[in-house]
Amino acid sequence: MGEGGSLMKPIDLLITYANVLTLDGANRIAGSVAVTDGRISGIWSQPEPPRREVNITAQTEILNLKGATLIPGFIETHNHLLQCGYTKDSVDCGSPKNKRIADLINAIGEKARVTPAGQWIQGFGYDDTLLEDHRHPTRFDLDQASLDHPIMITHISGHIGAANSKAMELAGIHDDKAGGSANFGRNDDGQLNGVLYENPAMGLIHAVIPALGEEAFIKQLGEAAQEYVAQGITTNTDAAIPDPGMLTVMLKASEQGVIPMRMQLMIMHWLLGNNGAYAGYDAKRLDEEIRERSNGRARLDSAKMFQDGSIQGLTGALREPYFCDEKLYGDLFHDQKAFNEEAADLHKRGFRIATHGNGDRAIGSILEAYEYAVTRFPRPDHRHRIEHVQTATVQDLDRMARLGVAGSFFINHVYYWGERHEQIFLGPERAKRISPLRDAASRNILLTLHSDCPVTPISPLFLIWAAVNRMTSEGRVLGPEQRIDALSALRAMTIDGARLNFQERESGSIEVGKWADFAVLDADPLKVNPLEIKDISILYTIIGGQVKYENYRIRA
Repeated sequence: MGEGGSLMKPIDLLITYANVLTLDGANRIAGSVAVTDGRISGIWSQPEPPRREVNITAQTEILNLKGATLIPGFIETHNHLLQCGYTKDSVDCGSPKNKRIADLINAIGEKARVTPAGQWIQGFGYDDTLLEDHRHPTRFDLDQASLDHPIMITHISGHIGAANSKAMELAGIHDDKAGGSANFGRNDDGQLNGVLYENPAMGLIHAVIPALGEEAFIKQLGEAAQEYVAQGITTNTDAAIPDPGMLTVMLKASEQGVIPMRMQLMIMHWLLGNNGAYAGYDAKRLDEEIRERSNGRARLDSAKMFQDGSIQGLTGALREPYFCDEKLYGDLFHDQKAFNEEAADLHKRGFRIATHGNGDRAIGSILEAYEYAVTRFPRPDHRHRIEHVQTATVQDLDRMARLGVAGSFFINHVYYWGERHEQIFLGPERAKRISPLRDAASRNILLTLHSDCPVTPISPLFLIWAAVNRMTSEGRVLGPEQRIDALSALRAMTIDGARLNFQERESGSIEVGKWADFAVLDADPLKVNPLEIKDISILYTIIGGQVKYENYRIRA
């Protein structure tokens, strides 16, 4: 292989005795890699490079991997680092820890007993379909935990919440304000029950929750970021920056190195509209500002929009009704004409658009808006994205391929909600096609995989495992015809992620001149039993040639 020739500059890091999966165009295997000034400066097929080709000094760090597998660092293209940091102090409302609503009330009550009266209590992760009660907690349930604290807990999907009476009072949520909106849950007698659907209702609560101090928030972001780096992630996309304050926190955390990863940021579309903080900005101007304020450690990814909710929350917009309710289809968030015009405006201003679409009706609507935009204002290689792509039909995928639209797939649905997609949400036929990776790959659609953390835990290796095996939590294979091979799944988390980020010249594969961003694994994901991929351990995470994580327990 011998790329790089004689290296005259001193080597900062020399990695030897490695099983290097380059994941370049030829998927070559190498044995040693050199790093200079944060970039890859040499690659050799031998376990050690010829001495005449390298300039090793007393300052060169030599990392002998003893046969461990070196891959490009993982690129996670859709999650919510801000929310992961924010939920650090939240009550864990997840199941199976909480089997019933009474368990939630007990957990929140314990938090209330050590929290001064009047201060907010928040929880995250409840799932009504896993609770024995088979319903959402209501304000009457939460009032049992405390009437002296405003309480807000959020569904695992992030699209539904429940508030107690105190929180509703502070937010001014009452019958007159709610009107007849379906975003506000009600009892059989018509009384508001505190269940809140999507941002029009949940946002009223969020607006009155006191903001966390900047210093405390940055600290929590740092704690969350360390969990990401420990999973081998070197580039990460936060999929929803909702306001300028949150952007400031993110950029300061990046600039200070509290977030070690390279960051891609999706800016919510309302910030870019006529009354938004960045009204009149084009994509180039906003990207330059983000880079400058983060000392080059963060970049603009896209303008972020939503066109439906979640399948497991029964708010995703489907063409055919939900399996559990033949009258329920879910709703689109935007009128199509207005949606088309906003997409066209963002596209014209140079923004790449990323739109949340779970239900197939929402996916069709997104594609209509994208086609309107690119037809009206032609622009080559726009790489507009659809987020999650849960129920895309063959026809939707054909249209994505024709328009050059990429997909970031939430493959973890197969494991975490597979049986419930079959039995509750979608029914057997549609369930076996959730996250249709094979169909997308066969059409050469640019695709990546994501965790949507904190909706599911952060773990690129689990994503690869899920894509390869399509195993449910009950040990069944759901839709085997939509499985992809391990190499394709690994590339989706590395080189294809770089392509989605417009960074294919800088990252995603191990080639001379690219960033020295690596993950070191204790096994080769292309050689182990596919069922064991999720159990591979991360030994090191290296960003810009610097070790940012070392698994001391395993390496000792």
